[in-house]
Amino acid sequence: MPQAQLTPSDHHSASIPPALFTDPVAETRWRARFAAIRMGLPDQARDAADHTVLVSNMSGAYELYCWQPSTDTLTQSTSRQDGTTQGTLSPDGANLWWFDDSAGDEFGSWRIQPFGSAPGEGFVAPLALPEVGAGYPAGLEVGASVTIAGFSDDEGTRIHLCVDGSPSTVVYSHAEDAGVGALSRDETIWVLSHSEHGDSRYPALRALSVRSGAMLAELSDAPGKGLNPLAFSPVAGDQRLLVGHERQGREELLIWDLETGAVTELRIDLPGDIDGDFYPDATALLLIHTHAARTSMHRWDLTTGELTNLPGAPGVVSGATVRAGGALWYRHSSAETAATVRILDTDGDRVLLRPPGEPAPASQPVADVWVDGPGGRIHALMARPAPGGVANGVEANGGALPTVFFVHGGPAAADEDDYDATRAAWLDAGFATVQVNYRGSTGYGSQWRDALTQRMGHTELADIAAVYDHLLVQGLADADACVIAGYSWGGYLALLAAGTQPSRWAAVVAGVPVADYVAAYEDEMEPLRAYDRALFGGSPAQVPDKYADSSPITYVDAVRAPVLVLAGENDPRCPIRQIDNYLGKLAELGSPYEVYRYEAGHGSMVVQERLRQVLVEIDFVRRALAHGVGA
Repeated sequence: MPQAQLTPSDHHSASIPPALFTDPVAETRWRARFAAIRMGLPDQARDAADHTVLVSNMSGAYELYCWQPSTDTLTQSTSRQDGTTQGTLSPDGANLWWFDDSAGDEFGSWRIQPFGSAPGEGFVAPLALPEVGAGYPAGLEVGASVTIAGFSDDEGTRIHLCVDGSPSTVVYSHAEDAGVGALSRDETIWVLSHSEHGDSRYPALRALSVRSGAMLAELSDAPGKGLNPLAFSPVAGDQRLLVGHERQGREELLIWDLETGAVTELRIDLPGDIDGDFYPDATALLLIHTHAARTSMHRWDLTTGELTNLPGAPGVVSGATVRAGGALWYRHSSAETAATVRILDTDGDRVLLRPPGEPAPASQPVADVWVDGPGGRIHALMARPAPGGVANGVEANGGALPTVFFVHGGPAAADEDDYDATRAAWLDAGFATVQVNYRGSTGYGSQWRDALTQRMGHTELADIAAVYDHLLVQGLADADACVIAGYSWGGYLALLAAGTQPSRWAAVVAGVPVADYVAAYEDEMEPLRAYDRALFGGSPAQVPDKYADSSPITYVDAVRAPVLVLAGENDPRCPIRQIDNYLGKLAELGSPYEVYRYEAGHGSMVVQERLRQVLVEIDFVRRALAHGVGA
């Protein structure tokens, strides 16, 4: 059938089995990992310690909740079909701001409602001016008398400023990617993060006067190195800005004093990447240190340079903040144990927020795998199922197992030793799992992160292939039952692997992928176009050969393994048309494939929808390994 005549109903739709396991205990366990109530780290209002906002899936979708620690009062504040996760409180804690889009398309506007109010009670559009309009969010800073909101669209980025309730004005507009970076505690200075130099991967910073609009200072490490505005000092009148930089080839910290103009790099003796925030009195920094897929917390004294380790269990800290009085709130998990929100103070380390219901069932630990690859040492995490699980007829008691290579998205991201209900479901089904932090991943230095531009997609897959070969030699993975799976950039790499490494993979699972890079560029949100131009060195019109070389649709004729594609109808990042182009080619070729489409954007924040997707994924792979897909 010609590609142009294909409609969604013409494609092979994936089936949703009623269950993954015949054993009711196993079936209950894997579902419970997704359904267990999770709490995000509470974000405190600047001037109201007892008013916080957090994200939870308590309603069955991830929504915003207002929480008062003194009374342990938790109130659901948003309720939308596709969930809500972007929110912040006004400094006095009186109002909750949250971003409202349409069916997960990420294009919308900010809403305001009173703290502690139920969904739909009293919400209004902020700034109350029609000319503000809507767009993709590009940063928001809410002060006591100043509001700065950024939006992006096909025309570029615009930033609106509202002072003392007066009509908002557009204080910045540019065709290149930009965003609101920070607002000083006294609300006299705001910082713009911009890429006017043309490379959105490496933003520069500009400090501007809130009242006059005058440029006060500029800080740039471009080309080739970026700056990230992390936080102004929380002390009024202290104009020091904490900035992330990569001047020495990894993520580190500096202090930019906007009163004196001084820039001070902090020499902190830790081996990995460092993120941070100020302590409430601005005399010290709370450091979050990431190294080899795990994190640790430290206190750095800004006067003496003394580094103090803060105790914590092995795993990943996904957020941390210091409260007035010195109590540390943080969110921690490991591959074995689901995340908990904890408090560390003079009374010790303990759970701060205990969700109702049973905790998520435990899973298996991950082990480090280091492999010599074409660009250097590659770090991967491997997990093996508990003895007794069965996949493709092989019982998980040792030796070579059916193995799923999960490929992370980003690409500027990394897989870590944290809890993952999806990984746990595959382990329960008897599959080993491998997560490769390929070139392009964060946490291993700037050179490693940026190496993917040598040949987009192919560089990452070369690293995955090196780990694959290593595990086969070690007798840990079954060469006839290896699966590649991923979402977003990981889905893109899975499809690219299907066509460029056809002999390696027995099945391919690609969630919300880039499938046809040129068509994706035409339809995606403008910030991602800017990112693509930065990665490839231009648009498809300027460097067509590079886009063709890295596009999965270029290699679709070579696909041999059964392919499952999961796609969101309203996805602005990996739009549906370019996925349909790829599926149409598979149909023309008679290649075995299935598609699962859902009414949301770039993924789903609804628990039941995520359960359906995992059911589809594991069922598809089981049938593919049994040679049942496309039969």
